[in-house]
Amino acid sequence: MIWVFEAFVIAHIVTGATGLVAFWVPVAGRKGGDTHRRFGRIFTFSMLATGAAAVGISIATLIAPLETHPHLPDAAFVRGIFGWMMLYLAVLTVNLAWYGWLCITLKRDRVAMRTPVNLLLQGLLAALAINCVAQGILIGEALMIGISGIGFATVATNLFYLYRARPHPLGWLKEHVKALVGAGISVYTAFFAFGAVRLMPEIALNPVLWSIPLIVGLSIIIYQWRAIARKGGGRGGKRPLTA
Repeated sequence: MIWVFEAFVIAHIVTGATGLVAFWVPVAGRKGGDTHRRFGRIFTFSMLATGAAAVGISIATLIAPLETHPHLPDAAFVRGIFGWMMLYLAVLTVNLAWYGWLCITLKRDRVAMRTPVNLLLQGLLAALAINCVAQGILIGEALMIGISGIGFATVATNLFYLYRARPHPLGWLKEHVKALVGAGISVYTAFFAFGAVRLMPEIALNPVLWSIPLIVGLSIIIYQWRAIARKGGGRGGKRPLTA
């Protein structure tokens, strides 16, 4: 079990670090160009891979909490934080990366976006968010309860766009930005917080540490949404935009 766990950790670090670096190129660079598209693909596939690796890490932790985390003595705490919460964050990352990829590849074709995989990811994320709340209550970790709100908001906004009657003409682009920046927030949060458990355990569960990536990410989303609104010229739009 340990070597499997360590293999997942290595894969998670390599793919996650790649994605965290690639994240800033499409965010800060010129939109719609070849560089934007190339690094956007690198980021998306890195997020899918690091999310999958995190699923493996969390499952191994749930099976053998103290063997996989010998530096932490409380099995219930390890299962809660490194098992259930990491599993929730892993699926959140995969959900956002996949949804954001569908938004940019299918654009206004929302019917095509309602694939079984995409809809399954919404249901799975909702279930894991509920479980994260329940597990947080059981072990007395308010952080687990609070962070589950991101999952509920993700599922609600994703489904709202997929099924709303008259979406904004550039709604697909706003959703693309929301989803992929959200995936970046998720992974930066995990790297900051779970890394801190090993390096500085006394501050690892401090809400301030967890809120920094969220605040930065939300600021990026709001800025990009306003840029889309300005260039799109309102609801009807003046000219098409590409991401």
